[in-house]
Amino acid sequence: MLNHFETLCNLCAVSGDEQAVRSYLISVLEKRHDVTWTIDPLGSLLVEKRGQNRAPHKLMVSAHMDEVGMIVTHVNSDGTLCIQPVGGVDASVAIGRQVLVGEKHLPGVVGAKPIHLLSPEERKALPKWSGLVLDIGVDNAEQARAAAPEGTYAYFAPDFVRMGKDRICSKAIDDRAGCAILLHLLEQDAPYDFTAAFLVQEEVGLRGAKAAAYTVDPDFALVLEATTAADIAGAEEDAKVCCLGGGPVVSFMDRSTIYDKELYRMAFSLAEKNSIPCQTKSRIAGGNDSGAIHVSRGGVRTLAISLPCRYLHSPSCLADLNDLDACTALLPLLVKSIMEEVSTI
Repeated sequence: MLNHFETLCNLCAVSGDEQAVRSYLISVLEKRHDVTWTIDPLGSLLVEKRGQNRAPHKLMVSAHMDEVGMIVTHVNSDGTLCIQPVGGVDASVAIGRQVLVGEKHLPGVVGAKPIHLLSPEERKALPKWSGLVLDIGVDNAEQARAAAPEGTYAYFAPDFVRMGKDRICSKAIDDRAGCAILLHLLEQDAPYDFTAAFLVQEEVGLRGAKAAAYTVDPDFALVLEATTAADIAGAEEDAKVCCLGGGPVVSFMDRSTIYDKELYRMAFSLAEKNSIPCQTKSRIAGGNDSGAIHVSRGGVRTLAISLPCRYLHSPSCLADLNDLDACTALLPLLVKSIMEEVSTI
């Protein structure tokens, strides 16, 4: 699975431009005889997995393919480009970063006004996207527009690296971790049928999830995600939210979802019985595709399983491979228990 994870993290697929990830997933799945798939009009990949038994409940397991990034909004006369974020990216994490621009992945760098030209007030203020430019090394607007016209995507440059014994640093861990876990699940024999949904446009408003959940019409949903770990210097007690090395993060509530109580308790019970580390969020924060899925049609009983990740929505997300393994171990146990132990309401 680690090979899938690294390959997926190194692909460029900002919201609305997910075809690179979708194509890779299909290249793996087309070798199997127990799956079929469709691509919905928004671009989500919906995979039907045939299990050893017919499923008593309709279950959808999802992960989103998109990552945060940037998009060109204006071409300046000097050949630099005005950019805005696609998804929740703080301008401070983009300054000085190398990026890949457009379909040809042209090299570029995100620049800002030099510090010696900043006023005292500007030096105290947080950077804003309106003060940043994308430099692709051209001399004028004509050259810039030929290479990267308005609407061109820019991606943080891939740089997947191992750190220490068990940690990795990369862009797009949110949510290529979920994609890798779900792809691994599809590569295993399944006791029951289920639907795997690789979704688009999570980072800009859970849009792919809303459409896909309506199409699939599940009774239950498991959402695979990455979530913010703030276990760094200066963060005390609940401010850490969750911790690297603590195992999967199973939330009871976030800003978009109150999760199914029975599924929440089941996750911790299964983790304890199988010696899998597991944790919950210590603050009600963030959100994910569960927010759209759990209110689809007549309602869907939903739970999210998240990989803790430091420096989320940056070019240098940091995660622990032990947590990835723990998420991978917990997921099939939950799938089986939902099929065999939980009744629909």
